[in-house]
Amino acid sequence: MSGSVSSTTTTTPRPVGGKPPVPGRQRRFSRRDRIWALIISLILVPIVLVWVYPFVWTISSSLKSTSEIFGSLSPFSPVLRIGNYTQAWREAQMGRYFFNTVFVTGFSILISVTTAALMGYALGRYRFAGKKVIIAVFALAVFLPEGYTIIPVYDLIDRLHLTGSLWGVTLAEAGGVNIVAVLLFAGYFAQLPAELEEAARVDGAGFVRTFVTVYLPLARPVTATAVIMQFLHSWNDFLLPLVLTLTRPELRTLSVGIYALRGQYLSDWGVMTAAATIALVPIIVVFLLLQRHFVESIAGAVKG
Repeated sequence: MSGSVSSTTTTTPRPVGGKPPVPGRQRRFSRRDRIWALIISLILVPIVLVWVYPFVWTISSSLKSTSEIFGSLSPFSPVLRIGNYTQAWREAQMGRYFFNTVFVTGFSILISVTTAALMGYALGRYRFAGKKVIIAVFALAVFLPEGYTIIPVYDLIDRLHLTGSLWGVTLAEAGGVNIVAVLLFAGYFAQLPAELEEAARVDGAGFVRTFVTVYLPLARPVTATAVIMQFLHSWNDFLLPLVLTLTRPELRTLSVGIYALRGQYLSDWGVMTAAATIALVPIIVVFLLLQRHFVESIAGAVKG
């Protein structure tokens, strides 16, 4: 019949045991939910303040004199003493130590992450005899204290005639490849589809080309995590740089240089906290830039 309009009736699914959603409205929290949120906030806020206070104290103390630091616990000061940073950078040689730390950290990241990715690729994508034993040994090596390996590492660097050089410190830092990074790479590569490898093999790609052009670009989150972990290890490490730079004080890293301030600037806590802040800021910046990839890699490895 002309003029008749055909219509189709659609039904909106109702949630089980609840009312149908109302268009244009967002879910409202019940009074019980708001109370629980308030209780959790009241518990977490003091914990956050306790956790953050040492960082705030360090940064604020770097702008004070020694008397102002110990005269009040308040992080605020009427006078900001920027000269503490100038004195730490020049007179305490933090500038030289900063360059040494950047050199050691940068090249150790390059060596360590490349090695960990290759080892993780072999463990994650290939089957071979003794694979489970190797993974078990790696897992046990995580709990091995660094102090037990300092003597053989020093002996190896000495045999390579690299003692008293930044390259020796770099190889020592990169030599203990982060086992957690290897296991993360292995778990991430294991969950990727095998069709990618088969297609690369059809195109004539070998082991290295398949790894570099196919699998490594897909492992960007795990790579970022490995960079963060190696960065934290090399930047903050104290024992290895201390032992390897005993005869060459000009090759100290920041952690060893800050420790050396304890004797030279025993009464000037403003300079010491300024030096600590110089060493702390790059860590915060790198983690903030790569934190999203860090979370993604952990989630992907656990899922795999």
